[in-house]
Amino acid sequence: MTRISFFHGANDRLHAAAQWVAEAHRKSTPVLIYTPREEHAETLDRLLWTQTSLGFTPHCRTNAALAAETPVLITTQLDAPTDKRTLVNLSDDIPAGFDRFSHIVEIISLSNEVRLPGRDRFRFYREQGCSIESHDISKNA
Repeated sequence: MTRISFFHGANDRLHAAAQWVAEAHRKSTPVLIYTPREEHAETLDRLLWTQTSLGFTPHCRTNAALAAETPVLITTQLDAPTDKRTLVNLSDDIPAGFDRFSHIVEIISLSNEVRLPGRDRFRFYREQGCSIESHDISKNA
């Protein structure tokens, strides 16, 4: 069964995602970041290079030569089978084949254009019998 973690209350969805991914990397959790918007993928790429003053989060695109060896991958399409990575869904839709992931992280900002579709995804996951946890990150995002 897929476990879903909602992190709601983010001031900036992409910054909050980059922070979560950096923490997951520190815990040796392999991650696949899905965002269908190319400009968001580019922004995340920059954030993962620069967000910490003492380092960066190793990452690349799914089509890069070193993708199989890289702990964090960024993609704009979910059309390939996945390995055991945690999916960070930055789409406003249910990710295709969501049930092939053991863990999905949803970052929800305060913006209605992100928050309202997030509520719909929450209801969908609940109806599918997924295990759902919710975290308020408004104080630190």
